[in-house]
Amino acid sequence: MSATWRDLDQESREREYSPSSCIGGNYQPFIQAYADRSRKARTETPGRLNLQYGHEATQRLDLFVPSTATGSTEPPPLLVFIHGGYWQELSKDDSCFAATDCVAQGIAYAALDYTLAPRASVAQIVAECRGAVNWLHANAQALGFDAQRIVVAGSSAGAHLAAMTALPGSGAAQVRAAVLVSGIYELEPLIGTSINTALGLTPRSARESSPALRDLKGFPPSIVCWGEVETQEFKRQSLDFAAQLDAADTPCQVFEVPRRNHFDIILDLADPQTQLGRAVTELIRSIY
Repeated sequence: MSATWRDLDQESREREYSPSSCIGGNYQPFIQAYADRSRKARTETPGRLNLQYGHEATQRLDLFVPSTATGSTEPPPLLVFIHGGYWQELSKDDSCFAATDCVAQGIAYAALDYTLAPRASVAQIVAECRGAVNWLHANAQALGFDAQRIVVAGSSAGAHLAAMTALPGSGAAQVRAAVLVSGIYELEPLIGTSINTALGLTPRSARESSPALRDLKGFPPSIVCWGEVETQEFKRQSLDFAAQLDAADTPCQVFEVPRRNHFDIILDLADPQTQLGRAVTELIRSIY
């Protein structure tokens, strides 16, 4: 993959940054799976829903914390999940699918909402996600998890937001690890595509919100992964960002998940029967 995004014409960039182009164009069955599994998780796993981390109605999260019946006397670590949708669709209501598996393994789980584009810019969404992590950190004792073991995870645009939240000096409370799935880490290639209609990115704002263009020294231990059935640009973005983390001396697990695509890979997030689920659990367990 020697070509860069600057070598692609506009039609090629549109295709490469449309993840559904690899699966025939219809990603709605996967969106429905997010919603169905999240509804099931909220039914099966008691949680605190619609907690307000900011003043806006969109600044809410759902939280699921293991009970003390699990036998541990220590507060559990927290996995914070930030959904994708190119910063302009989905919500926390579609993002609780990993709660049951997390809680069963003694891990607290939070699913974030944020204001979607075009009502908010990418920079504003980044600030909201950082604010959510700060709120969780500040209220950890009352909410029942360990403030010193917060891990952020995200898929697609959510991986971008997780990376921006984990950046050293970002203004967010300390994030101890990051799980970055099928992410986009340099945003300028989106300019000129239909994706940017709602985002309104300019070359300057795209660069300012690109973790790949930031100093990554001190970035926390990470997982960077993607599905086998993804566009070459999404694979390149992940490989390049993982290489940057390695150059910054960040411990980083990097892998491609066979037979998974851009949309279904994230359903493995906390499933201990999957490659991704096992890696996430091991990463969380390594934090003390």
